[in-house]
Amino acid sequence: MIDLEQTYRDLHGHPELSFQEHRTAGIVAGHLRRLELAVHEGIGGTGVVGVLENGAGPTVLLRADMDGLPVLEETGLPYASTARGTDPDGKDVPVMHACGHDVHVTALLGAVERLAGERAAWSGTLIALFQPAEELGGGARAMVEDGLFQRVPTPDVVLGQHVAPFPAGWVGVHAGVAMASADSLSVTLHGVGGHGSRPEATIDPVMMAAATTLRLNAIVSRELSATSSAVLTVGQLHAGTKHNVIPNHATLGISLRAFDESLRTRILTAIDRVVRGEAAASGAVRDPEIVHDDHFPVTVNDADAIERTRAALRGVFGPGQVIDPGHVSGSEDVGVLATAAGAPLVYWFLGGADPQVFAGVADPVAVAAGLPSNHSSRFAPAIQPTLDHGVAALVAAAREWLG
Repeated sequence: MIDLEQTYRDLHGHPELSFQEHRTAGIVAGHLRRLELAVHEGIGGTGVVGVLENGAGPTVLLRADMDGLPVLEETGLPYASTARGTDPDGKDVPVMHACGHDVHVTALLGAVERLAGERAAWSGTLIALFQPAEELGGGARAMVEDGLFQRVPTPDVVLGQHVAPFPAGWVGVHAGVAMASADSLSVTLHGVGGHGSRPEATIDPVMMAAATTLRLNAIVSRELSATSSAVLTVGQLHAGTKHNVIPNHATLGISLRAFDESLRTRILTAIDRVVRGEAAASGAVRDPEIVHDDHFPVTVNDADAIERTRAALRGVFGPGQVIDPGHVSGSEDVGVLATAAGAPLVYWFLGGADPQVFAGVADPVAVAAGLPSNHSSRFAPAIQPTLDHGVAALVAAAREWLG
């Protein structure tokens, strides 16, 4: 029997960056083999898939992501990560499970163990998919392009969950557009450097970058209607090496979130226009370089599949604890798996905060807003009852779809 709490602590203390999840994949594959699943390793790099065939019936895919983030953990937990890794740029960085993927992996292992032990109660095929590199938006695509559905059966439904900082024992599920698309762009603005005392002899890329940043932030506030919803953030601005040296170039890191493809395309076009326009207005000697680094598609939950699965979740958690959180501006690539399979997607949020924190509170939303969120250096789901509820949610959803 898998010791879920110990497995979680081990995974939390040994996170790995995207496409580097070799240790995690080995742990997963070992557990799946002990549960007598057919195991496929190395799909899309480090992806692992276990298949359990149990007679005639539907094929159900349960998905968990495995990668950590380049974040220095500050939780103070006895099992906190001190791991380090090398990022795609070759830099040495701290690594932390700051988004709860350790919860996802552990809960899916627990769900597989339970379903494998209850084979007399269901029929069909169970697929347990452990995906690399969700944080880069490329893991699901890498698995599909590496022949995922030529190696394992094509599912009739794709199910998954993501831990979030609201009470453990609660589940949030929304039909339709559930999570935003996300695009990351890198922009290089070219100027002419020189001495800080003679700006007239330069074309200052820092000024160019500052003007571009201000104008970019006006796209959402001044070019979209009040009923449109998008988030545009300039998260990085890098330029220069010394106080009195005007550099030759500056770089911006831009993040865009949108809830439909037409709006996304419109904003990307506006970003291109603003960047090139500000460069021209500054007299840049070279056109700016705009590189699209990564893309997450919109996550869309199938309405009929949601209703069916929501009923099963209510049977476990109670109707009052299965809520509709609306659409969320975070992003996911789990939809790539469903699209490639031509299957409906059901993706829900799993409460991971200590329910005692919310006991007797008049405004639980305000309490949740004050807790460390995903990607925070202090994000730390309560081990229990989060893991038990994560297992229960996956088992209930899978059993609803299996024969």
